[in-house]
Amino acid sequence: MAGLNEGRVVIITGAGRGIGREHALAYAASGAHVMVNDLGGDATGEGADIHPAQETAAMIREMGVDAIVNGENVADFAGAGRMVQQAIDHFGRLDVVVNNAGILRDRMLTNMSESEWDSVIAVHLKGTFSPTRHAVEYWRNQSKAGNQPDARVINTTSPSGIFGNVGQTNYGAAKAGIASFSVIAAMELGRYGVNVNAIAPVARTRMTENLMGGTPGAPDVSKFDALDPANISPLVCWLGSPESKDVTGQVFLVAGDRIGVAEGWHRGPTAENDGERWDPNTLGAIVPGLVEKARKAAGMFE
Repeated sequence: MAGLNEGRVVIITGAGRGIGREHALAYAASGAHVMVNDLGGDATGEGADIHPAQETAAMIREMGVDAIVNGENVADFAGAGRMVQQAIDHFGRLDVVVNNAGILRDRMLTNMSESEWDSVIAVHLKGTFSPTRHAVEYWRNQSKAGNQPDARVINTTSPSGIFGNVGQTNYGAAKAGIASFSVIAAMELGRYGVNVNAIAPVARTRMTENLMGGTPGAPDVSKFDALDPANISPLVCWLGSPESKDVTGQVFLVAGDRIGVAEGWHRGPTAENDGERWDPNTLGAIVPGLVEKARKAAGMFE
């Protein structure tokens, strides 16, 4: 029986460990061939180690599908281009890009350095743009040549970017940008046969364990582990499949056994001034009342 992604070719960034590795294994189990991209740095982005990516690729090959390794830095635009081209050259095609790579450099805004801001924005936001930009150039050329793709981009945002989280202005800003990037890219790329969606996952990884109260003990295997990173991958695997052809421009909240659709900004309570410009001296009687009527912002754990 053919798998959900039988014969499709997938690039997954940050696939050496954690959620990215689980994505890679899920795609392989569904019949896809996988490029495992991972620079191999630590949780802050320092250093490089190709071994985790090689381990993931070896696990995939044992499943009977092809896998190759790539160690490019996704924040390097030229490097991302080489990554995409390597996949196309090796597999002869490209169907899915899963932008998963990320780092953390948490700091309260009053103490955050320029480098802590720049590095996080680069890896997350530019590291989503760069692989996507090179992949969509390939897909656009295929479309113009009469070979309409059935392609997918799945990006990784975060509850921190959607709802906010103290100490993560850099990370949250990047992740909010990724959510908006995904919605707009979906509007632009549908004509070329490319669907774009994003996920906001909650799971236990190297990056999140300190945010979740420290390194946990071994999970109780007799119970469902709601923080297992493997919980995130079924949706990501499905979003990359031909079955998801009618789903695009969405941001999904994924945690444990829950999948939700994030509802975007909506215009709330509104006041008008009969076609006249507002006088700032009158707004004290207007704006607080609008805020009072507005629906309160959701929290990360709601």
